[in-house]
Amino acid sequence: MRSVRGALPVTTYLTSDTHVGHAGMMSDRMARPRPFASIEEHDEFLVSMWNNRIRPGDRVFHLGDFAYGCSLAHARSVFDRLAGHKTLIRGNHEQRGERLPWEGGIHDVLRLSIQDRGMPAPVDLWLSHYAHITWPDAHRGRIHLYGHSHGSIPPTARSCDVGVDAWGFRPVTMPEVMELLADVARREGGPAAAAALAEAA
Repeated sequence: MRSVRGALPVTTYLTSDTHVGHAGMMSDRMARPRPFASIEEHDEFLVSMWNNRIRPGDRVFHLGDFAYGCSLAHARSVFDRLAGHKTLIRGNHEQRGERLPWEGGIHDVLRLSIQDRGMPAPVDLWLSHYAHITWPDAHRGRIHLYGHSHGSIPPTARSCDVGVDAWGFRPVTMPEVMELLADVARREGGPAAAAALAEAA
């Protein structure tokens, strides 16, 4: 991306499973009900957590299930309030999400590299709504980020859930993700494995 003199540096954020408009996310039938008194409170909290972090020029990769159980008009009204240049990785509940104007397009899966300001090296990613056991270039160190599981799948040293249920209802940055993966690597493989991940963050 070409830099512009005086412009703020672009930060990349990742999130998933916002489920805008989906009152069922607060039901006791859910394994992990969301702690809100109403769907209006839920949606407003998601908007505030998003816009407290993300500036208009930042990039956001949403890994699926943007909205569910609401009108398209409601999904669009929330979408339009969210800052950033937004890209969708298609989830399993996208009857509304697929009809919104994602600037970065809509993808089933996405392979990309991210090196935001302050990151010493690019981090290669494989983005999908679903968690994979293996993925392209996993043996070369490519990191896999996913959603769908609502925080129920523990992270590994090379993959994690970036959904709102796993991150306090907020989008996350790559350094935050890499710090989590390094913590897991430290527990699984000791200091050497953690140091290798920390170098990329």
